[in-house]
Amino acid sequence: MTEVWGSPRPGAREARRAPGTPCWTSLLAHDLESIQDFYGGLFGWAFYSPGPRQLGPYVRATVDGRDVAGLGELAPGVRLPTAWATYLAGDDADEAAEWIRCLGGTVGVGPLAAEDAGRLVLASDPAGAPFGIWQGQKLTGTQLTGVPGTPAWHELVTRRASAVVGFYRALFGYDVKPADAETSDYLTLQLGDKPVAAIRGAGTALRSPHWMTYFEVADTDAAALRVEELGGRVLRPPHEGPAGRVATVADPEGAVFTLLRTVR
Repeated sequence: MTEVWGSPRPGAREARRAPGTPCWTSLLAHDLESIQDFYGGLFGWAFYSPGPRQLGPYVRATVDGRDVAGLGELAPGVRLPTAWATYLAGDDADEAAEWIRCLGGTVGVGPLAAEDAGRLVLASDPAGAPFGIWQGQKLTGTQLTGVPGTPAWHELVTRRASAVVGFYRALFGYDVKPADAETSDYLTLQLGDKPVAAIRGAGTALRSPHWMTYFEVADTDAAALRVEELGGRVLRPPHEGPAGRVATVADPEGAVFTLLRTVR
């Protein structure tokens, strides 16, 4: 499992992550208090604030006192759909923003300073999938990984992987390899010999390209049941995948994510 997903041992501290490595995941919701209840009940997260106040009310979720994700609240009256956003590590947020524009993407927010946490950009790729760039040591080197309640993997779900892989490759210099011998539209993004993320082509029927966050759980089936008890939905029931037992679910506001019990 570790070799497939490139995760460190449980609880390990990493050196600062190379540009292009997923380094943070964050959700903007309409009701921050109730969404904390959902994720706290599902993953056992504790929360603290303030987070970066420039983006409005924001808390950081923790497991064993270590940051694992961020939750923010959309401004009143903003009716955007809620979704998890993957942030990719970057050395220079301002330069990355210029490259995103040059490569056909869109910069929505930033570059801006997020208090002492670093500097960020919120953008979307040419197919419309939102993602972030995070420049800064605090969130690119100290996350807890490999234990229940923590992000385990990040995957771009888009209409055609081949249509956007050039954008990400030009932005971060990824090596690209087929992730599945049975389909040419499922690609692994590698830095050196380490797989750090993937791009999956889901076909033209996909409504909204998005980055999918996989969260580690101790028991996929039990976690899927807990999602429903807490007011969420199971979109694809638990089943065996290449890296472990997975289930695709949505929180009460509709943000989609995946539960993963890894093979060890």
